Amino acid sequence: MSDEITTEVYLDEEEGVSFCWVATEPVIKSLDALLEDLHYTKGAGFVWTLKEITLHSEFRPLPGETNIYAVGGENGEDYDNLINAARKAVGLGHSVYILPNPKGIRTADFIFERKGIYRLYDLKTIQGKGSAGTRMKESIGQANRVLLNMNSDYNARLLASDIKDYFEMNPNAVEVLIFKRKKVISVVRDHTQSPIFNRLFRRKYEK
Repeated sequence: MSDEITTEVYLDEEEGVSFCWVATEPVIKSLDALLEDLHYTKGAGFVWTLKEITLHSEFRPLPGETNIYAVGGENGEDYDNLINAARKAVGLGHSVYILPNPKGIRTADFIFERKGIYRLYDLKTIQGKGSAGTRMKESIGQANRVLLNMNSDYNARLLASDIKDYFEMNPNAVEVLIFKRKKVISVVRDHTQSPIFNRLFRRKYEK
């Protein structure tokens, strides 16, 4: 977010001098500073910061991709997983911004933007058959939305239980978004509070 610094300068009127205002140019925050701001802003300020991040000059279109933007890191160990999930999100109509990982700042993985709506997601690629609960716990403190990209035949009953536990242990959690092949499932807190959540989730997941 840009802040305009204005300095009020008072001079002694008894000596025949009045006061004036001195304004500087707007301050453009670094991308690292904006990413750190996400830990301290809420509500409209949080959304504004997400937008400011996506507009930052460090982001460039990713060569060979459509509507995917990054600032580097194409050789990172998790790069293939990030691209795989990003392509699925683009297929759903999102523009995807892959976030960097500055030293000393806990960051999520993505900002998704669609029709002026900005959302922050931490990606967890699920390879095994019993790791989703642990992986979601790792995202606490990074983002209030988790994206599970399912690359295994995960038991639906266990996953429903993992998601419910995640919402119970993280009061700031807003959404668990699931990519399972061509299927997309969004789970929010209210869903998990239903007495038939497990049954409804399994119906969607296994269909």
